[in-house]
Amino acid sequence: MSEQTTTGADTPLTPTEPPATTSTLAADATPMWRRILSGSVGRNLGLVLALLVLVIVGAATAPDTFLGLSNIMVILRQASIVGVISIGMTLVIIAGGIDLSVGSVLGLASVVGALAAVQDLADQTHWIVMVVVAMAVGVFAGLVNGIVIAYGNVVAFMATLAMLVGARGLAEILADRRTLQVGGQRDFITFMNLDILGVDMLIWIFLVVAVLGWVLLNRTTFGRRTVAIGGNREAARLAGINVKRHVLYLYALSGLCAGIAGVMILGRTTAGTSVNGQLYELDAIAAVVVGGTLLIGGRGTITGTVLGVLIFQTLTNVFIQNNLTSSVQAVAKGVIIVVAVLLQQRFARPSGRSS
Repeated sequence: MSEQTTTGADTPLTPTEPPATTSTLAADATPMWRRILSGSVGRNLGLVLALLVLVIVGAATAPDTFLGLSNIMVILRQASIVGVISIGMTLVIIAGGIDLSVGSVLGLASVVGALAAVQDLADQTHWIVMVVVAMAVGVFAGLVNGIVIAYGNVVAFMATLAMLVGARGLAEILADRRTLQVGGQRDFITFMNLDILGVDMLIWIFLVVAVLGWVLLNRTTFGRRTVAIGGNREAARLAGINVKRHVLYLYALSGLCAGIAGVMILGRTTAGTSVNGQLYELDAIAAVVVGGTLLIGGRGTITGTVLGVLIFQTLTNVFIQNNLTSSVQAVAKGVIIVVAVLLQQRFARPSGRSS
């Protein structure tokens, strides 16, 4: 009798592992520190280094004043208003949009908050009315932007450019080209100039807005949807995200930040005028982009934006300490943008590529 052999019935089958690809091997061989630096940590590290360089330059050129506590508070106070605007701008740009109107909306909010009628109402009730009205103006302007962009299918650049011009013109009409004083609202001025733990109220407002923005972007579904829309709007729509409504909310948030900044500038200068916030939109966009947020959307951090704001304000303070002209300041600002971006790219370079 011939023996019968079984070829596979009695032999257990072992799963075959897929062959390792070149990209897999490269990822496994990448050092841990390189993988860490290729993420948001690496992008922010370049900004920290740029900021440290500015601090060293400032300390070397103005050793008697630059590192003083009073000067540090001045830098933070000057950064606070642009910083609040930049938080809202970050969310908009991450979603692939842009808001050129924030500076004009700030000016409009400050003018409306300082109108005699609003101040009379505040006298009869509470100064918080001024704050609510100014913030409401910002939200309304943002909603107009959002409706035109999301539902009118107008390019964000053109829609917000129109708001930039329109809001500035409306502020001039309401103010009649005058400076509207709010010095009579002593409780409001006192509150906005409070020092808590030795830190100015404007800085605390900036800190609170930045923390709330960070939580919104990194710890909520709203933030994840914002990144998804910026990465691929059509894919986000197919995934069930109401893209138009979300874009509307983003521009409303940007307008809200501009309204808050309008209240801050009212408290700082005790006056509302149509020139408030002029060119602040450019400062905000520069800070956001230098902070690592892609102009095409899909990537960005609140931390990077805060660092970007601090870089520009520290740079400005170094110029002032050394009595440099505005022309030199403009050139140096352009250089620092390039340097900061190059540092950012150096530390954030993908691990699998070399150049």
